[in-house]
Amino acid sequence: MNDENNKLFGAQAPKSPSDTGLVLRVDHLAVSVNTEAGLKPLVHGLSFDLRRGETLAIAGESGSGKSLTSLAIMGLLPPPAVRVTGGSILFGQQELTTLGENALRQIRGNRIAMIFQEPMTSLNPVMKIGAQLAEAICAHEAISFQDARVRALEALKSVRLSEPEKRLDQFPHELSGGMRQRVMIAMAIALKPDILIADEPTTALDVTVQREVLDLLRDLQHEMGTAVILITHDMGVVAEMADRVLVMKGGHFVEENDVVSLFSNPQQAYTRDLLGAVPTLGDGSGVTRAGKPDESTLVAELENVVVQFDVRSGILGRITHRVHAVENVSLNICKGEIFSLVGESGCGKSTIAKAMVGLVKHSGRIRINGNEISAPHGEMTNQVRRDIQMVFQDPMASLDPRMRVGELVREPLVIHGVGTMREQKEKVDYLFERVGLSRDQTERYPHEFSGGQRQRICIARALALNPKLIIADESVSALDVTVQAKVLELLKELVSEMGVSFLFISHDMAVVENISDRVGVMYLGQIVEMGSCRQIFGTPRHSYTKKLISAVPTPDPNRERQPLARLVGDVPSPVKPLNETVSHVELKNVGNGHMIAVEGTIGQSNN
Repeated sequence: MNDENNKLFGAQAPKSPSDTGLVLRVDHLAVSVNTEAGLKPLVHGLSFDLRRGETLAIAGESGSGKSLTSLAIMGLLPPPAVRVTGGSILFGQQELTTLGENALRQIRGNRIAMIFQEPMTSLNPVMKIGAQLAEAICAHEAISFQDARVRALEALKSVRLSEPEKRLDQFPHELSGGMRQRVMIAMAIALKPDILIADEPTTALDVTVQREVLDLLRDLQHEMGTAVILITHDMGVVAEMADRVLVMKGGHFVEENDVVSLFSNPQQAYTRDLLGAVPTLGDGSGVTRAGKPDESTLVAELENVVVQFDVRSGILGRITHRVHAVENVSLNICKGEIFSLVGESGCGKSTIAKAMVGLVKHSGRIRINGNEISAPHGEMTNQVRRDIQMVFQDPMASLDPRMRVGELVREPLVIHGVGTMREQKEKVDYLFERVGLSRDQTERYPHEFSGGQRQRICIARALALNPKLIIADESVSALDVTVQAKVLELLKELVSEMGVSFLFISHDMAVVENISDRVGVMYLGQIVEMGSCRQIFGTPRHSYTKKLISAVPTPDPNRERQPLARLVGDVPSPVKPLNETVSHVELKNVGNGHMIAVEGTIGQSNN
């Protein structure tokens, strides 16, 4: 960062946690919620210290109390339902639990700042970026709006946002997820906070964008001397970012240690389970599964598939641009095979899935179990609909909250007229037991289950019609790491026992490497590399594949990571002017079915 930015943000020489002062002390913190039966504790007697220039990671699964702790520090617990019922939060010499709202406003955002998981819900959709940044600065400092706008511009420059002058006059929806998260970081650091709380700041981001954001947070912390509380369930992120780690479970303190000691010698069984469930990258040889794909039987065939969307603009609504979502994609999926598509958001993974289930128009050929999905409208016969099913990312959004889960799993059988009512009931009971649930749970409603259990219910529903192919679109990305490991193991068992095939869509390379038979890597709507799991992860050939793999956080604090090339200029986009064509990649077989795009036949990633 240049001298001008250093002066602006008051950057200091990096200090180690051991020689810096205490900035926050949490002592026996208790947070409770009001219920009909009285107060129910959510966080039980939590204590920790935070020093200047230190990164403390609070790790644990959903419901462990991580985010509640951060909201208590910020004074953002929703009263009167949830409140601090005991303990102390000492910021310098100020006791935060006894401060009124006006006093907290002077600290919140100014001395203690927070970055939330989903930037789109944190930004005002009808205000331009520059106005939102300037408003945040003016709220805490007596300066003019114009001076605040200058500060906002420097803040955007400090977080290395491309074309910062242009971004000031854009609305949040005009930026990518990674750009919006950089705006949130700029807003948080613009007032030189003593403490920065980052609550799952990279969970919703692609692996390469995640890496850039983590590098940015690390650089800014070293230059500003800010203490960071990092809340995450990603142990790879913890290993790369943290000085100390505090592990929580069910609102209770489990273990605290420096990051190297905790990873090398965890003292508590829960910590060992948490670390043991983390998927790690290897050379693709670690995938073990009973049975092998039947290469003589093709379940899905895609040949030169193209999906495009027109973009209208202007008063007359004329077509001026076209989204080249999928361009000339060809692939096959065998019986009993797990084929994974990986790539960043917007690369076309989910669009291919939608084309395969007839939700978007396409050109080219798509055949499911020998039956062709008619182009261009994607009409499907009832038999094709039975042969292909889909499991989505958010199970709660996929389940009707007014229906019992047994009825939801039985519904496909009713729609297709399969079996008598008794046979349908028996099939539902069998499916529940098969996915690790009990028969008596069929009478419950979706809200009575955990996230992992709800995803198992969605898998059971997908299996109801004995499909030949299941598309799992980011089906485990919202799950905790231990739950994720159990669901992935379930998918492997289903493939081996029932012979069903999976198209597994994900941006998590470590998960893909631990479940796949073959992998296709997508970039800007086209496949740039395809091969077996060992080929892709053991000997990646395309530069974009190498970049994806190198960006994956590794749960090893002793591993020295090579710096990732920083993004320069605009993010490559599949949106092109109407008169501009897209050149199709040329795939070359470099041996044993390992296909790679000839470099130069597609716009390159920034690497």
